[in-house]
Amino acid sequence: MTDELSSYAEQRDELAAAMAGRGPEEVRAGFAAAAARLAATDFAQRAPKVGEQAPRFTLPDQSGEDVALAELLAEGPVVLIFYRGAWCPFCNLYLRAFQARLGRVAQLGATLVAISPQAPDGSLAMAEKNALGFSVLSDGAASAIDAYGLRWEVDEQLQPLFKTVGNDLAEINGEVAWALPATATFVIDAAGVVRYVKITGNWRERAEPDEVLEVLAGLGG
Repeated sequence: MTDELSSYAEQRDELAAAMAGRGPEEVRAGFAAAAARLAATDFAQRAPKVGEQAPRFTLPDQSGEDVALAELLAEGPVVLIFYRGAWCPFCNLYLRAFQARLGRVAQLGATLVAISPQAPDGSLAMAEKNALGFSVLSDGAASAIDAYGLRWEVDEQLQPLFKTVGNDLAEINGEVAWALPATATFVIDAAGVVRYVKITGNWRERAEPDEVLEVLAGLGG
C-alpha cells in the first residue's frame, strides 16, 4: 500500500540531514545560491500546461532501444519525469520512490518513463544501481528537454563547483554538455493531453509520488 511508504519529502529531508556539512562551505553556498536562482525561474510559463498536448519525442532507453511517447500513449497514460542525472542524489532518491510504487502505476494502467541529458551508459548504470523497472531515456541533444521548456545552462561560474564534486557534465552528458533540465513531473493521458504538471527549479523539491498516483486514479485507469 502506498500509504505505508515514506513520502519523498520525508526521505529528502533525511538525505539532506545526512549530507549537511559535507564539502567546502563555498561549494555548498554556491549550489544553494544556484538552487535559489532556479527556484525563482518561471519554467512553468514556457512548459506545456494542463489541458495542452504533450510534445512527442523518441529517445533511446538504457539499453539503446528507441522509445516513442506515441507508442507509450497507445498503451495508456504516461508519467513523465525529467531529472538531472545519475550523479544527483535527490534524483536517485526520487526515482527509487517511484520504483517503490511502480506496481500501483501499472495497476492504474499507466507507464512510467524518466528523461535526463546523460549518455545511455549513465542511464544504464543508474537503472542497474537503483534496480529500476522502468525506462530511463537519454536526451543527449536536449530535444525533449527543450520541447518541454525545461532547459537551463550551467554557467561558467557554476561549472567549477560541479567539477569540484566530481561531476563534469561535459563528460557525463550527451552533446548538450552543460545543459540540464529543471526537475519536472508530468501526467499525460492516453489522448496525449497533459493532466498534471509540477516543475521545480530547486532540484530538491519534487512532486509527491502519491499525489501523482491520485491523478492517475482520477483518469479512470
